[in-house]
Amino acid sequence: MAVKIRLARRGRKKLAMFDVVVADARAPRDGRFVEKIGTYNPNTNPATVVLNEKQAIQWVLNGAQPTDTVRAILSHKGIMYAKHLQVGVNKGAITQEQADAKFEAWKAEKEVSNQTKATTLQQSKAKSKAARLEAEAKVSSARAENIAAKNKVAEEALVASVVEAINEAEEEATGVEVDEVVAEAPAAVEEAPAVEEAVAEEASAVEAAEEAPAAEEAAEEAPAAE
Repeated sequence: MAVKIRLARRGRKKLAMFDVVVADARAPRDGRFVEKIGTYNPNTNPATVVLNEKQAIQWVLNGAQPTDTVRAILSHKGIMYAKHLQVGVNKGAITQEQADAKFEAWKAEKEVSNQTKATTLQQSKAKSKAARLEAEAKVSSARAENIAAKNKVAEEALVASVVEAINEAEEEATGVEVDEVVAEAPAAVEEAPAVEEAVAEEASAVEAAEEAPAAEEAAEEAPAAE
């Protein structure tokens, strides 16, 4: 029978995970399989791949045909390169020790490359987060300034309304408008000297009236003396 290495879907909606399985080519995608050799999770960044390398290499050497997606996964994990080395060992081109050494060197180099990519990705995420936080801080600062300006206008309006209410209360209590009292005050101050002059004139008139009888008595006594 034709054997394929393919993905079998599992997991919940919009968070699918896949099993890497060896199955009959005639079987449904999520149907019966011969062996499960790993898992593939595309929901992480980078994607998480777990493989049984020995079993994967053995099935590839036995002629199992991977699908395009699985072939990319196997190439990423070095399975196809290991198959190439093993074919060289079977043909006598290299020894098994040399093939194992080359495969381990390739894995070490791949690990360094993956680590570099992960570090670069983390740095990019950190920069993006810092830029986003800075933009949010600017927006928050502008919003706070707008709120402060609105509060200031509201306070000024409140103070003006309180002053107006106080003025209205004083007008109702006195029956005189505050503006008229303020306007009449200088006029009253200007009329004060005229009042003082009138009082002084009245005092002099009283003194003159008191002196008039004394003058009449003196005039009456004058003929008697003659």
